[in-house]
Amino acid sequence: MHLMEGELPTSMSGSCGACINGKLYVFGGYDDKGYSNRLYFVNLRARDGTYVWEKITNFEGQPPTPRDKLSCWVYEDRLIYFGGYGCRRHNELQDCFDVHDASWEEQIFWGWHNDVHVFDTKTQNWLQPEIKGGVPPQPRAAHTCAVLGNKGYIFGGRVLQTRMNDLHYLNLDTWTWSGRIPINGENPKHRSWHTLTAIADDTLFLFGGLSADNTPLSDGWIHNVITNCWKQLTHLPKTKPRLWHTACLGKENEVMVFGGSKDDLLSLDTGHCNDLLIFQTQPYSLLRSCLDCIGKNAIILESQISLLPPKLLQQVLKKITFWTAANHREEQRAQKEEKEKKCQWISSD
Repeated sequence: MHLMEGELPTSMSGSCGACINGKLYVFGGYDDKGYSNRLYFVNLRARDGTYVWEKITNFEGQPPTPRDKLSCWVYEDRLIYFGGYGCRRHNELQDCFDVHDASWEEQIFWGWHNDVHVFDTKTQNWLQPEIKGGVPPQPRAAHTCAVLGNKGYIFGGRVLQTRMNDLHYLNLDTWTWSGRIPINGENPKHRSWHTLTAIADDTLFLFGGLSADNTPLSDGWIHNVITNCWKQLTHLPKTKPRLWHTACLGKENEVMVFGGSKDDLLSLDTGHCNDLLIFQTQPYSLLRSCLDCIGKNAIILESQISLLPPKLLQQVLKKITFWTAANHREEQRAQKEEKEKKCQWISSD
């Protein structure tokens, strides 16, 4: 846990966070006062370990209208935002906005967006690029996005009562849309509140979300952008559905999923999740496998570990600490289960 100081963002849901050069930027979201289009950042590489938030107010240009459940591509020191659900005034209505509801007295409209806005973190400028061609995706929110090369991909999301399973990309150099990408073979289910993670130069990993029939999903899919094929992973645990979670890529190309919910939040919420799910998308390196093996068998190899080169020894000691703690937690869990079984046996007897 780190202490937070400075101009902290207010407690919001549906905000959009993204990292550039060690700085975390948080935009938009929703609270009891309505939708936001404020932008904050914090330096995660602070030397003293204290995180100081700043609200960005000295920008130039026009920021997006207030919204939540949008997505962000990070490309060349720029934050490129797409879509989301929010509000606009009557004089702000455009083709990029699909109206859901309205307050005629206040002339405020709520709905879904498919516009693109760019924040340049170097110049502190907002701009709305001119889309040069292609068919843009339908307005949506609670979709997901990922960057491969100079292409920003989006998948799924919701508009009105419809959840989608379409895949598009925006060329982030030429500002042209691909149109809906034709898929060879099977498609993932329609969904929202899922994640899409780039795991290689030509590969995306899709996980979880909420289906069109409001079922929390635990499926995982790999998409190859060269063959335009989806492949479902068959070994994922079906008892770990997730929606509105976060996902990121680890050092060994494992996808780390944290938080979110296991329920249909529109009708039920028994509590959010705080466990970390790790999906290994390719074999670990030989070095990683050897370090794990030594860490698990430190007692057997005790007399030889000190002979390792200093740099390698540091990595081994970290692994030994990790596996010692992991084994301790597993022993505690097993003892707790055994104790609970004995209590149940005594009470039933």
